[in-house]
Amino acid sequence: MPFGLMISKIISILFPVFALVALGYFYGRKHESDMSVANRLNMHAFTPALIFAGLSTKSYDLATYGMLALGMLIMVLGSGVVAWVLARLTNTQLPTLALPLMFNNGVNLGVPLAMLTFGPDIVPLAILLFVVSASLHFSLGIWLLDHHARIGNLWRNPVVLAAVAGFAVGASHIQVWAPLSTSVKMLGDISIPLALFGLGVRLTDGALKQWRIGIVAAIARPLAGMFIAWGAALLLGLEGRQAQLLLLYGALPPAVMNYVFAEHYGRDPDKMASIVLIGNLASIVFVPIALAMIL
Repeated sequence: MPFGLMISKIISILFPVFALVALGYFYGRKHESDMSVANRLNMHAFTPALIFAGLSTKSYDLATYGMLALGMLIMVLGSGVVAWVLARLTNTQLPTLALPLMFNNGVNLGVPLAMLTFGPDIVPLAILLFVVSASLHFSLGIWLLDHHARIGNLWRNPVVLAAVAGFAVGASHIQVWAPLSTSVKMLGDISIPLALFGLGVRLTDGALKQWRIGIVAAIARPLAGMFIAWGAALLLGLEGRQAQLLLLYGALPPAVMNYVFAEHYGRDPDKMASIVLIGNLASIVFVPIALAMIL
């Protein structure tokens, strides 16, 4: 893919992200806004619907894709180790760095980029990587934010329940009644735009003052991800497109949902907002580097 076309595609994918953040920012400057109710609705209704809608239509053969899934698991957990080191060096709470380093923008950016890079037949593998990451995000990620949460209570969380239900429906090849499926999808479609708008509103509270930790995470996230992905591919014997796809996912920026979680659990939402925003902006640099290594 020509370099100019590659940059154009990345910008076209990222533009809606920053447009919605900017809209939230300017709205928040003009109108004092409390996004706590909206974020609670996002955690309890819209995000679970998004997860269920995405997983209930997919089924995966772990015998075929098991090593790739394991590679993603290694990358997520390895990035968590890097976050632990950085947290100690920067005197930052572990979840503030662990979540954005471990859990990236695998669905909104990763899937479109993978399709543009490798073609439409790569989509099942790209979705698989997102599924592995999302499963850990909505279980281990929540536990990191709420360290006192009991495992039993954790699995009653709406997003975790939605993930389990989605896996079960997809694996069983159950056809959800079309009107119900449409309703769930409509609810899920609210999640990401609302999260981006809320991120923009949060920036009016001084989140941009946390730009230093934002830059640290923006650099550490793709560098750690790509290095660990490269090592995992060698360790597991991944070759060809599977190894290349894992490397591409290693370069992706932090997921917007990290901010929603931080806001919901009251764990450094200002810092998380800065990390997510600057991290996604930095992807304009790091994603082309990964693509140059692949192509």
